[in-house]
Order: sequence, then C-alpha cells, then structure tokens
Amino acid sequence: MIRAWRAVSPYAYIAPFFGLFAAFGLFPLIYTAFVSLYRVELQTPGDMEWRGLGNYVALFSDEFFWISLRNTFTIGVLSTVPQLVMALGLAHLLNYKLRGRTFFRTAMLLPYATSVAAATLVFAQLFGRDFGLVNYALGLIGVSPVDWQTGTVASQVAVSTIVIWRWTGYNALIYLAGMQSIPSELYEAAEMDGASRWRQFLHVTLPGLRPTIVFTVIVSTIGATQLFGEPLLYEGSVSGGISHQYQTLGLYMYEQGWGFFHLGRAAAIAWVMFLLIVVLVGVNALLARRRSRKEAGR
Repeated sequence: MIRAWRAVSPYAYIAPFFGLFAAFGLFPLIYTAFVSLYRVELQTPGDMEWRGLGNYVALFSDEFFWISLRNTFTIGVLSTVPQLVMALGLAHLLNYKLRGRTFFRTAMLLPYATSVAAATLVFAQLFGRDFGLVNYALGLIGVSPVDWQTGTVASQVAVSTIVIWRWTGYNALIYLAGMQSIPSELYEAAEMDGASRWRQFLHVTLPGLRPTIVFTVIVSTIGATQLFGEPLLYEGSVSGGISHQYQTLGLYMYEQGWGFFHLGRAAAIAWVMFLLIVVLVGVNALLARRRSRKEAGR
C-alpha cells in the first residue's frame, strides 16, 4: 500500500493544477473553436447554425479586420521596442551601486501596480487636444497642437506611450535579475583587459542576458497581440476611434461579440489571435535558436 502511494502521490500533487487547467484553460479553448464554426448570436446563444469556415471567410473579407491587424502590429512595435530598450538601460543603471537602489527598484513597479483604467484615463487627459499637458509642452517649443485622438499615427503613439509607461519598469526588474546572475568574474576579466563600461555591456552583459531578452520579447509580443484595456479606455470607444485608427484585434473581437452580438465571429477572431501568437512566438524562438547556433559555431 505504501509503495503504491509513493508511485501515485506525485500525480496526486499535480492533479489540481491539471484539473483547473482543463476546466478554465483547455475546455474554453476547444469550445471557442467549436463555436467559431457556427452562427451564434448573443441574444439567442442556444440557436446555433452550422457555418463551417463561413465565419473565417467573412472575417478575412472584412476590411476592418485587416485594419485592426495592422494597428495591432504598429502599436505593438511602437510600444515593445522602446519599452525593452529603455528597460535594458534602466536595469543597467540599477545594476551599479547607487544610493537609494532599493527605492528606485521599488519605484520601477509602481506603474505596473497601477490600475490600467486609472493610468489610461490620466494619459487621456495628458494627451487632450485643447487642454492636454502634452500639447501645452509642445506649444512652448513652437509646435502646433496635435490631435492625439483623431490622427492615426498620433493616437497610436499615445496608446503606445501608456503601454510603455506601465511595462518598462516590470521588464527592467526582469533584466536586472538576469544581470545579477552573470558572474562578476567576467566583468573583472573584461576590466583587466581595459574594456570600458560600454564594451562590458556589449560583450558581457548582452550575451549573458540573451535568454532573458528572448523571454521578454516573447511575453511582450503576446501582450501586444492581446492589447485591449488601453485602447478601449483611451477614448471609451470599442471602434478604436472614429476611423478605427487604433482599434486592435482585441477591440475588434469585443466589438463583434458584444457590440454586434456575433459570438461565432468573435470566437473565430479569438482563434485567429491564438494562431497569430503561436506563429509570432515560434518565429521569435526560431530566430533566437539560429542566432545561438551561429554564435556557437564561431
């Protein structure tokens, strides 16, 4: 009996996790794929009409889907690239012995701990066209007021700024943890060879942080693909502006499901987003693996 329990007990310990995952992760995923093949309306969810791939065909023939896909990509690039570069620089500064390091490290998490609703509403006021602080500052240097909610590029920059503000500190602490795992002997050897701090950063810090950088790029890519709260609350419209200029795939899915009541099409959008994330993560992992093999072969 004891021997049998020892063989079974490891599976008993992990069974709650797999049970919760099956109930709240796997089942919704499979059921969403099932619903995406039917015509389902929010008012009458019990009346399901078989459409096959009709929802996907209608989706790919909708110009607003391609607009939201393009917006998701541009906002993702505008928010992810500066965010990770700034996080890397902040982590590099915090890695040195500074006064009040604990305070600064704690302050890095404050934007991440702030409610997305509160942060977005504050930034919406800052980017106001007539009385916003950003336009006031631009006016001091002779720049005309910018319509941060109507212009395509301007509105996407504004939404990206909110994402950058919220997630830069979080990624900085991840990079900082990765930097502290790099052996100090490597820095000492580089310093003895006469390498400056910049060269130490290029030839010691960056190679040692490669797995961490790949992780943050993948997580940021997933987050950018699922971006929803910031563009929704920026103007309070599910259409992402009067001309859909900053409507992301998440907003487009919400609009189709809870704005137009097309649950079948919303489920199809959800699965397109899932497959898009899988492809993007696979491409990032493949590029990172090829780079590692190329450097290992040198």
